[in-house]
Amino acid sequence: MKLKDQRVGVFMDVSNMYHSARNLFSARVNFGKILERAASDRQLIHATAYAIKTQSPDEQPFLEALDKAGWQVKQKELQVFSDGSKKGDWDVGLAVDTIKFASKLDVIVLVTGDGDFRPLVGYLKESHGCRVEVMGFGASSSHKIKEEADEFIDLAEDQKTFLLPIRASLRLRPRRPRFLGGKGNEHHESRSTNQGSSDAPGS
Repeated sequence: MKLKDQRVGVFMDVSNMYHSARNLFSARVNFGKILERAASDRQLIHATAYAIKTQSPDEQPFLEALDKAGWQVKQKELQVFSDGSKKGDWDVGLAVDTIKFASKLDVIVLVTGDGDFRPLVGYLKESHGCRVEVMGFGASSSHKIKEEADEFIDLAEDQKTFLLPIRASLRLRPRRPRFLGGKGNEHHESRSTNQGSSDAPGS
C-alpha cells in the first residue's frame, strides 16, 4: 500500500535502464518521469542514479540532464583490461547505499531489472522492514527480482510516459519531486526542469 507519509528512497542502475530501452525499444529513458512515478506523491527523501563513465561527448549533457531531473549522480570509471574486455557496474555500491539509508526510509525503490539484486530485496524487507518496489522493463527484468519485490512496475506498460525516441527534439518538462531530507539530495527546490532523457552511451 502506498501512503503519502511514507519516506521513499530511489536507487537506479542507469546502465541497465539505458541498455534495456535501447535494445528493446530503440528508445531512450525519460528519467524524470521514472523519478516522479517512483515517488508517487510520497515523501521523497533520496534519489541516486549510478552511472558508468564512458568518455563519450554526449556523456556530460546526459549527466546534467539527470541532475536537473532530480537525481544525485554517482559515477564510476569503466575498467578496460589488457585483453580488451570491459567491466563496469555499481552492484556493490548500490547495495551498500540502500542498506545505509534503510533505517531512514519506509520504501526503497530499485530501478533495475538485474536479478542479482534479489538477495538485497529480501534482506531489506526482512532485516529492515522496508517495502521494496522494483521498476524495470518486464521483458528484460529477472523473474527472481519480480517475485521478491513487494511490487514490480513494468515501465513497458506505459511507453508513452517512460520512453522517448532517441533523436526526438521534444523535451518534456515533468514536475520535479520535492525532497524532504536525506544525505546528498537535501532541500532541492521543487520546480519544472528538462527531464533526464539526453542521448548518451551506457557502459
